[in-house]
Amino acid sequence: MRHLTWSDVTPKPLWLNRRQLMTGAAALAAAPAFADMKAAPSKYSTDATPNTLEEISGYNNFYEFGTGKEDPAAYAGALTVDPWSVVIDGMVDKPGTYDLADLVKDQPLEERIYRFRCVEAWSMVVPWIGFQLSGLLNRVGVQPGAKFVALETLVRPEEMFGQESAFVEWPYREGLRLDEAMHPLTILATGLYGDDLPKQNGAPIRLVVPWKYGFKSIKSIVRISLTDTMPLTTWNMLQPSEYGFYSNVNPLVDHPRWSQASERRIGAGLFDGRQDTLMFNGYEPEVASLYAGMDLAANY
Repeated sequence: MRHLTWSDVTPKPLWLNRRQLMTGAAALAAAPAFADMKAAPSKYSTDATPNTLEEISGYNNFYEFGTGKEDPAAYAGALTVDPWSVVIDGMVDKPGTYDLADLVKDQPLEERIYRFRCVEAWSMVVPWIGFQLSGLLNRVGVQPGAKFVALETLVRPEEMFGQESAFVEWPYREGLRLDEAMHPLTILATGLYGDDLPKQNGAPIRLVVPWKYGFKSIKSIVRISLTDTMPLTTWNMLQPSEYGFYSNVNPLVDHPRWSQASERRIGAGLFDGRQDTLMFNGYEPEVASLYAGMDLAANY
């Protein structure tokens, strides 16, 4: 079965015209950080048709810019993403502060068309551009004894007005078990639809873990730490009875306040778009072995 790429779905001139309408001529005039990089289609992609750029960039969660689904698109334009650096520390051989361009250098970019599901029971299909997190971790050298990867989002309340609220203990934190982080499905995304990430989608670099709920895929990353202890994660800190560390998509276990058994595909209509939720978001053949012998209701 042939995998779709962005050019199969939307001719780039039409997409660029839509982007101009969305973000204005000034945004298009800015030189994209990775414009010359080409991404190859990935064997890990779904063959589902991706959502449109408007849907992907216009309806999402990024509480640093507000709690409404449209808030990130409305307010993320204030975020400065160049220059950008990421601190890599903890149990690594080469700790340091790395410029984003240096992180991306020599990493093989791929186009990954992934299902992307949010815990509120809505989903999208997104054509990410990125590279395997494992490649970066191998490059900095994971030390023996490291068991987890902890990640943090930028804190800059003068540009991310949502951080003025005490609703979240900033920075936004997430984490993975090391074997999850090293799995080839786990990527660091620097773009979508063949261009740089929109700011509201986590520019300039974000995590994408397609078999987990969307909030695990932390945005605008500024720190990656290797540790031997399970790290704190934002939603588990906020509501530990509702959001566990693993946050795997599991339709057999209901959220305390709603069913996980079905989901609404964004763009397909309020009622026509409902579909059954797939175990591990449809990636069960690839990742189920990571959790062999675990009680996935207790380890939610």
